[in-house]
This record gives sequence, C-alpha cells and structure tokens, in this order.
Amino acid sequence: MSSWTQSELPALAFEDRMATAEFRVAPEAHIVVDGDGCRGCSTKACITACPAGLFVPTSDGGILFSYEQCFECGTCYLVCNEGGAITWRYPEGGAGVVYRRS
Repeated sequence: MSSWTQSELPALAFEDRMATAEFRVAPEAHIVVDGDGCRGCSTKACITACPAGLFVPTSDGGILFSYEQCFECGTCYLVCNEGGAITWRYPEGGAGVVYRRS
C-alpha cells in the first residue's frame, strides 16, 4: 500500500469521491422532517440546498425525506425557515457517512 500525503493525492471528481463513501445507516434517523410543517414553507430551500438530493416535494405541498444517504452536512437545518420543521442531530456512534480516500 502506498503512503501518500494529502497534497500528493490525485484530484477526484465529486461523483468519484462520493463513490468511496460508506453509509452506515442507523436504525433511528438523525434527521426528522415534519413534512406537514413544510406545507407552509414558501421557499422549500431544503430541496435545492441538500447536496444529496434527499428532499422531494409532494403534490400536496409537503416534503418527503430519506436520511439513509445523508452527508450529515446540516445544510437543510440551516436553510429551513419553518421553525421546528427539521430536527437534526449527529448520528449515533458507529453510524453515519464514512468518507474514504486511498
């Protein structure tokens, strides 16, 4: 196995880098989205802000969310303008996304 320093590692495209990520899914979601609470939101910023594309609008104005492929960046929580619609916490120990670079 080669010993590389960070500056010597070859550059990777985002898609290639994400292909090396491992998602250790916890039995309990670390993000809970109140899809009903989202109905009053005029911007639905979480849909465009989520880099993993995990927020999907429903035909009745709500939001569907799936946490299993979450990058744990917290962007959805930061852009949410409907107080309490998104509850975010770190995943339980041993769960979550693991980024690998070799």
